[in-house]
Amino acid sequence: MMDAQTWRAGCCCLLLLALAGATRSEGVQSCEEVRKLFQWRLVGAVKGLPDSPRAGPDLQVCISKKPTCCTRKMEERYQIAARHDMQQVLQTSSSTLKFLISRNAAAFQEALETLIRQAENYTSILFCNTYRNMALEAAASVQELFTHVGLYLFGADINPEEFINRFFDSLFPLVYNHLINPGMTDSSLEYSECIRTARRDVSPFGNIPKRVMGQMGRSLLPSRTFLQALNLGIEVINTTDHLHVSKECSRALLRMQYCPLCQGLTLSKPCMGYCLNVVRGCLAHTVELNPHWHAYIRSLEELSDAMHGTYDIEHVLLNFHVLVNDAVMQAHLNGQKLSEQVNKICGRLIRTPTQSPRCSFDGSKEKHGMKISPRNDEETLANRRKEFINSLRLYRTFYGGLADELCVNELAAADGLPCWNGEDIVKSYTQRVVGNGIKAQSGNPEVKVRGTDPVINQIIDKLKHVIQLLQGRSPKPDKWELQMGSGGGMVEQVSGDCDDEDGCGGSGSGEVKRTLKITDWYSSLKQRCQEKI
Repeated sequence: MMDAQTWRAGCCCLLLLALAGATRSEGVQSCEEVRKLFQWRLVGAVKGLPDSPRAGPDLQVCISKKPTCCTRKMEERYQIAARHDMQQVLQTSSSTLKFLISRNAAAFQEALETLIRQAENYTSILFCNTYRNMALEAAASVQELFTHVGLYLFGADINPEEFINRFFDSLFPLVYNHLINPGMTDSSLEYSECIRTARRDVSPFGNIPKRVMGQMGRSLLPSRTFLQALNLGIEVINTTDHLHVSKECSRALLRMQYCPLCQGLTLSKPCMGYCLNVVRGCLAHTVELNPHWHAYIRSLEELSDAMHGTYDIEHVLLNFHVLVNDAVMQAHLNGQKLSEQVNKICGRLIRTPTQSPRCSFDGSKEKHGMKISPRNDEETLANRRKEFINSLRLYRTFYGGLADELCVNELAAADGLPCWNGEDIVKSYTQRVVGNGIKAQSGNPEVKVRGTDPVINQIIDKLKHVIQLLQGRSPKPDKWELQMGSGGGMVEQVSGDCDDEDGCGGSGSGEVKRTLKITDWYSSLKQRCQEKI
C-alpha cells in the first residue's frame, strides 16, 4: 500500500475526473468512478465489482436503504484500507516531532563521542608535553578511563567511582617511579602492584580523586539520563504510530471514510463534528499520554537548564587534564613523605637506573577533527540543548490535540460545506461532539470505547519512570553529587552550594575555556568500547 500523501494526490487527480459525478446520493446511475477509485486505491482489478448500483443486503457496516456500489468483499478491503490510512495520517502528523528528537539524539551522541575523544587527547598531550617519561606507560590507563566514560554515558551498567579509582591507582606507581624517584625503574611487578594498592592509604593526590568523582558524577549522570530520555521519546512516538486499531474504531473509520463511496459520493468529506467523534474515540487511549508527555518535556527542559558549570559535561571533561596535572604535582611536592610511607608498606628494594621509553605521541591526531578553537557559544552542547528544547516545547500538548489536528488538517470538510455524517450528505452534523480522553467517550455516538489499552499503559509507566529519573538528576532546587558510601559504593547526596573544591570557581591551574568544534570526523569510541567488552 502507498503512503497517505501519495494516495491523497492520486485521489485528487481521479476525483477531478469525477466532478461530473453527483455530490448527492440520489440518482446515481453508474459505479464507474467508484470502480476506478477502488481499483487504484487497492492496486489492481478485483472481480465482481458492480457496474451500477444494486441492493447490498450482505453489507455489515456501509448499510443503506439506497442502492450501493459496494459488495461485501469491497467492504472488507475498505476496512483494511481505513486502518492503514489511520496509521499513515498518524505517522505523517508525528513525523516532524519524531525527526526532531531522533536527529538531536544522534547529534548529541556524536558530539559526546567527539568530546570524549578530545578530552582523552588533551590528557595524552599533558603527559607527552609535561611528563614524557611516563607518557607511554600512562597511555593505556588514559584510554581505559575515557572508554569507560563513554560506556557509562551510553548506558552501560558500570560504576564511575570504580573506573576513576582504577585510573588514579594506576597513575601512582608511574608518578612514584618517574617523579618521586626519577630515572629509577623497579623491575618487580609485585612491588608496583603494592604501590598501586597503597594509593588509597597514602593519598598521594590529596582530595583530587574525590573532586574528580564529584565532578564526573554531577556531569555524566545527567547527560546519560538525558540521552536515555530522548531514546524513550522516540519509542513513545514509534508505539503510537503503530497502535492496534480496535474493531469498533475500524468499523467507525470505514463508515466515515469509505462508506460514502458505496453511494457514489466520491467527493464527500466527513463533517467536522462527526470526524472529531470518530477520531477522538479511536485515539481515546492515546490521549491519556498527554499529561505524561507534557511532564516529560518539562522535565527534560529543567534538567537541560541545570546542566551548567560543574554539571556541564563539556566543562568537566575538557578540564579533566588540569586536575590530573594538579594531582601529579601534589604527589611530586610531597615526594619525600610519600617515599617514607611506601617504604613502610612495601619495603625497600634494590633498584637499578634504566632509561624510560619516551613519548611518541603523534600530534597530528588533532588533524582528525579534534581542533581547539575559540569558544563559540552556538557550538556548545548547552546551546545545542537549549535550541532543541525550545523546538520540543512546541509539542508539549501533541497528544492532547492529535485528534483535532487530524480532522482539521487531514480528514474533515471545511466549515460551511456539505459533508458526510455517516449516513448521507448534510449541511451540518447534529449529534453531540464529545471531548478528548477515555472518560469523555461514554457519550460518543460513533465509537464505543471499552477498557484500557495495555500498550499505552506500558508506555505511560515508562514515561513516569524516566520523568522520575529526569527530576532526580536535576540539581535544582537541590544539588546532588556522588560521594563515597559507607560500603565503598557511590551514593547520591544532597549538598549545598558548590565551592572551589568542587571546581565551580576553577582550580587556578589554567582551565580550558574553549569548546570542541564538531566536524565531519566521527568518533570510533563505540568500536573501542565493544573491543573492551
